[in-house]
Formats: sequence, structure tokens, C-alpha cells
Amino acid sequence: MGSKRGSCFGLPLIFKIIVMRKIILLLLVPVLIFSCDRFGNKETDGKKDQRIVCLSKHLTEMVFALGKGHDIVAVDLSSTYPDSAKLLKTVGYHRALSPESIISMDPDLVIHSNDIGPENVLPQITKAGLNIKAFGGANTIDSAKLLLKELGKFFGEENKADSIIKKMEEGIAKATDTLKAMNIHDSLRVMIIHFGLRNNNYFVMSGRNGVGDKMLRMAGATVALYDGKGSREMSAEAVAMANPDVIVATDFGYDRMGSMDKFITDVPGVALTNAGKNKRIVRFEEHDIIYFGPRTGDNILKLVHLLYPNLKSAAQ
Repeated sequence: MGSKRGSCFGLPLIFKIIVMRKIILLLLVPVLIFSCDRFGNKETDGKKDQRIVCLSKHLTEMVFALGKGHDIVAVDLSSTYPDSAKLLKTVGYHRALSPESIISMDPDLVIHSNDIGPENVLPQITKAGLNIKAFGGANTIDSAKLLLKELGKFFGEENKADSIIKKMEEGIAKATDTLKAMNIHDSLRVMIIHFGLRNNNYFVMSGRNGVGDKMLRMAGATVALYDGKGSREMSAEAVAMANPDVIVATDFGYDRMGSMDKFITDVPGVALTNAGKNKRIVRFEEHDIIYFGPRTGDNILKLVHLLYPNLKSAAQ
């Protein structure tokens, strides 16, 4: 009888235990799935995805480089790198922004580099209660490195920032070595002509000791001396006097003319220069020559080969 009693009462108990274990496992599955999704999320800094409006082109590139581009919902018109940035909504040119457009994006964060306009933008978006963060510029190689570190810390991507900086340094070193190997004896005089969206006109960007001038020198060129002081518009006479061997035209200004010939005949003074006469007008992306950043080494190399195409093989 004792044997039968164990058989009658013991078996249901085991069955109950098995059933309870299955129920517990079923309840745990959603929790485990949720946990995997949360900790396997593309965000690595513990923060939730944000809605960011970025108002400076160099910040846009760096945020994407840090792996946070998916958080950006809108940019200024000059933010054209990487290509993904071109797919985002725009809120105006960075010096002619629309406060209403920025506010309408309902951002969690607005980032800029203290070079935005008009003057009413910051007060208006601040009054609207938006969270605003200002970062530095990237006008020198050192300031670009510091900015990458600052952004890396802010977004919880310090290691990635360090990696980007290391690759940036390696790229610049490669460009320097390439230029040295080319053994350039006669440095070309080069001028950069840019089309400004704010004032809807062409102007000479070089000659101000800005990023463009520094990159020209790093690419083995001499900056053509342009003296347009006292002239509100680009001076044809001053361009002719500077007489550059090559003119670097930023992309928008070049493209709006439709052709090199049109650029030479219609942009003031260009036809009178060696660059115009010899058709040495080089199209270059604005975002590749207006700030220092992760791709600076590559951009310098690109500029070197455009300026000195016949010496390309000497560096190889």
C-alpha cells in the first residue's frame, strides 16, 4: 500500500513542478528579449536616442563619425557630409536660420558652434525652451582634435573619438610624406573662390589665413595675394592682380555656372588670370576645405593631386 500511495501522490507533484517551471520560463522570455534589445541597442552611452538639430557642418560630420548620426533629425543647409546628412530636413543656412523651423522639429537638443545667425535665432529658440549646447570650432588641426574629444565625452564615445583622432593624424602624416616625395620646386599660386549663400554672391575665401589657406599650404601651394579692401563686391581688378595659377572653386559656386567656361567668363576677373587662360579651375567640395576633421588627410591628398596632376606618379 505504501508503494501505491507514493505512486498516487508523488506523480502529480512532479507534474506540478514541471508545469510551474514551464510557466516561469515563459514569463522570463519577454524579459530576456527586452533586456537584449535594450543592452544591444546602437546607443552605447546609456542614453536614449535623442532628436538633435545640428547647425554647424563640421559638427554634423563629427557626430556621424562618432556613430550618433541616427539621432540627427535636421541640419543647416551647409551640412552636406556625409551623404546621409543630405537626406535630412534643413532649417536654413547656418547664418540665415529659421527659428520656427528649428522649433518645429521638436528637438531634444540643438547643437551649434557659435557662428550661427541671424541674431534673433538663439534668443528665440532659447525662449521656446529648447535645450541648446555650443561646441567649439575646427579652424586648426589641434582645435579639431579637442572638439572630437569633447564630442566623444558628451556622447559617451571617448574610445571612438580617440580612434578617429589617431586615423586623422595618420592621414595627415601620409599627406605630408606624399607631398615631400613629389619634390615640388615651383609652388603654384592658388586662390579659393566661394559662393556665399547668405549674400548670394561670389567672394575670395583665401588670403584670410583661414582653414583654406592652411590646407593650400599643406598641399604645397602658395596663397595668391588678393587685395580687395574697400570693395563690397569681389573686385575683378584685384583678382587679376593676384593672378593665381589655379583657382579652387567650391562646389556650389562652380556648379551654378554650369561649366568651367561659364565660370571663367562670368566670375569677375577670372578670365584675366593665368588660371582662367589655362583653364585651371578646380572644383572642390566646400565641406572638404572649410574646416579640419576626420578626413583632413584625405582632403589634402585630393587637393595635392588636383593641383599637381602631372606629379602624381612621382609620389607613387
